[in-house]
Amino acid sequence: MIRGLDTLRQNIDVLLKRQENASSNIANVNTTGYQAKKLFQSTLKQVRFQNYQGGPNVNQRTEIGDFTFGNQLDGAALNPEKGAFKQTGRSTDFAIQNDGYFTVKMPNGTTAYTRNGNFKVNAQNEYVTQEGYQVLSAAGTAVAAGQNPAFGIVAFDNPQQLESQGNTYYTTTQTPHNVQTAQVLNGYLEQSNVATADEMVSLIQTGREFEANQKALSTNNETLNKAVNELGKI
Repeated sequence: MIRGLDTLRQNIDVLLKRQENASSNIANVNTTGYQAKKLFQSTLKQVRFQNYQGGPNVNQRTEIGDFTFGNQLDGAALNPEKGAFKQTGRSTDFAIQNDGYFTVKMPNGTTAYTRNGNFKVNAQNEYVTQEGYQVLSAAGTAVAAGQNPAFGIVAFDNPQQLESQGNTYYTTTQTPHNVQTAQVLNGYLEQSNVATADEMVSLIQTGREFEANQKALSTNNETLNKAVNELGKI
């Protein structure tokens, strides 16, 4: 019974993470350049159960069978598919038509990547993000504002493994490679690639699994209550 509580707790923790992820995706459905994140889970390995309550003296080993102690999260992956393009007409908006990411210098000096091309121009006539982060060229220098800006567009062998830093910025330990034939549209922005219908279905499914686990928890609690308060009196 106590083990059952541990199993239910682990299942509920997994469901909470799934709910948080789906909610985050839905909340960013209108965020420019946002890439949806998907969680992966698996069932824990089965373990053999036995006791020593067999035989006339209740001391012989009895095989009960296999049991699985719930599920676990194996990791997360980004959806690298491109979102729809929206025409804005603004000269400081850019969208990458093919695969790849804009390169950005973060305040701490590290490099991040984004598909959000909603830029602005600073006092030095350089393109920066809305947060003021410097947009870099392939040579790692600031990109001057003007016609045909030399953005440093890079791609990765496994873009699903990029790690989100919030605000559509991503980092990775992978080595990027420059996209020599990058096609960048001026006056357009790439919209979020979140599939709202899929995320809503995921939330509904997670909610139903919550209900099933709550019922199992209630049953387990009632059984434990009888074992402690009623059988203990005999």
